[in-house]
Amino acid sequence: MIFFRNIAGLIGRMMKSTFIYNARILNEGKAQPGAIRIEGDKIAAVFEGASFPPQLAQADLVIDAGGRWLLPGVIDDQVHFREPGLTHKGDIASESRAAVAGGITTFMDMPNTKPQTTSLEQLEWKLQRASQTSAANYSFFFGGTNDNVGEIGKLDRSRVPGVKLFLGSSTGNMLVDSKDSLERFFGETDMLIAVHAESETLIRRNIEHYTRLYGNELDIRFHPLIRNDEACYASSAEAVELATRAGTRLHILHLSTAKELSLLEGDKPLSDKRITAEVCVHHLWFSEEDYATLGNRIKWNPSIKTLRDRQALRDAVNRNLIDIAATDHAPHLPSEKEGNCLRAMSGGPLVQHALPAMLEMAANGIFTYEKVVEKMAHLPADLFHIDRRGYIRPGYYADIVLVDPQSPWTVTPDNLLYRCGWSPFEGYTFRHKVWKTFVNGQVVYDDGQINDTVRGMEVAYLKS
Repeated sequence: MIFFRNIAGLIGRMMKSTFIYNARILNEGKAQPGAIRIEGDKIAAVFEGASFPPQLAQADLVIDAGGRWLLPGVIDDQVHFREPGLTHKGDIASESRAAVAGGITTFMDMPNTKPQTTSLEQLEWKLQRASQTSAANYSFFFGGTNDNVGEIGKLDRSRVPGVKLFLGSSTGNMLVDSKDSLERFFGETDMLIAVHAESETLIRRNIEHYTRLYGNELDIRFHPLIRNDEACYASSAEAVELATRAGTRLHILHLSTAKELSLLEGDKPLSDKRITAEVCVHHLWFSEEDYATLGNRIKWNPSIKTLRDRQALRDAVNRNLIDIAATDHAPHLPSEKEGNCLRAMSGGPLVQHALPAMLEMAANGIFTYEKVVEKMAHLPADLFHIDRRGYIRPGYYADIVLVDPQSPWTVTPDNLLYRCGWSPFEGYTFRHKVWKTFVNGQVVYDDGQINDTVRGMEVAYLKS
C-alpha cells in the first residue's frame, strides 16, 4: 500500500504545473519582482521583473502573489521530532506539520529517541516511517556511542547528513566520553561529524559548586551558570583539536557563546571550511534577562546566555563566521518543563516560529532579509551537499515559501501546531506571516490549512 501511495504521489508531482507571479523573490542575495513556473516537483523557470511569456502562465494552478515574498524553503539541520518512543511530546507527523506551517520544507532529525538511531535498523525504521507520515522532506543523523564506531563504515552517505556525537550529557548511552571512541570517530570516518559540545566534567563540577552553596532547589537563574561559557568552550575546543588533527569535517551545533567564535575558521568561503558552525534562533533572540519572565520555557542545552554573547552571535552571522541558523526544535510537555533547573527538561518547540522570528530580527535591522535566506536555506544546502534544494533555480525541487510581510499575527495556543501545546513566543506579534508553503511542487500549507495528503521526500546528499 505504501508503495502504491508513493507512486501515486510521484505521478501527481510530475504532472501538475503551477505558475506564481507578482511576487518579490528573495534569492541568492537579491530581492526583486519576479515569477516562477513549477512543473511536477521541480522549478521549470524563473522570471525576473514584472513581465513573463504569457503562454507560461497557462498552468493547472495560477497564483497571484500580490507582492508577497517568495523564498526558498527553510532547511533545518537540527530537530528532535521525538519518534520513536517519545511521541507524547510530538512525532514526525505532528512536528513536520508545524514545520511546513513555519516555512520549513526540509529537516534533519537527531538520534536521541527511544530506541536511539544508533544502528542501521533504527535508521531504516525512521526513514520508512517518515515516508509514510512526514509533510516535509526528511533525513536523519546517525548517532554515535562509545561502542558503535564500527557501524559508521556501513552507512550510505547519500542518505545520511552526518554522524551526531553528544559530548555533553544526553539520553541513555549517547554521551561519548571515551577518549578511544572519540579518536576513532574522528580518525576513521570521512563523514561530517556534528557535535553537541558541552563539557560533562565542568557541568558536574558546577552543579556540585552551586548545590553546595545554595542547596538542591536551584532556580532557572543557575542554568547558565552551570552550563556556562567555559563548559561550552572546553568541549568545542576539544572537538576542533580532534578534527584538525584528523582532517575531519566538523560541524558545531547550537553555538551559544562569544568565546567559542575564536575556534572558527574566520571569513573563509563555506566551500573552503573544514570546521563549520550552527546557531539556533533562540540564542539569537533571547538572553539571560528573559529568564525572569519566561523561566523554564527558555531552558535549553546549551543555555541561553548573556546579552554580550547574543550580540556576538548576531555579529558572527553577519560576518559569515557562523554558517547556518537552525531551531534545535525539542518539544516537551508543560509538566516536563516544571521544577528547578536540575529537574526541568531542556528544550522547546520552535519550527513553526523560527522563520517569522528571523524575519522579525531582519525588520529590526539585526540582519538583512537576504542574510536570513542565506543562513536558513542556501548555506544549509551547500554545507551538507544537498541535492537540488535550498535555492530558487530551474531544475531544483520546488520547495518554496510565500511570506506576507505585512500581515501581523499573534502567537496564541489556538494557532499552535506543536503537540506539546505551548511556545516561548506566546503573546508575541510577528509582522511576517507564512502564507503558503510548497514541498516538491505541492501546496502543503495554505493560509492556515495543512494539506495532509502531501508527503515529503527523502533528502539525497551528494558526496563532497
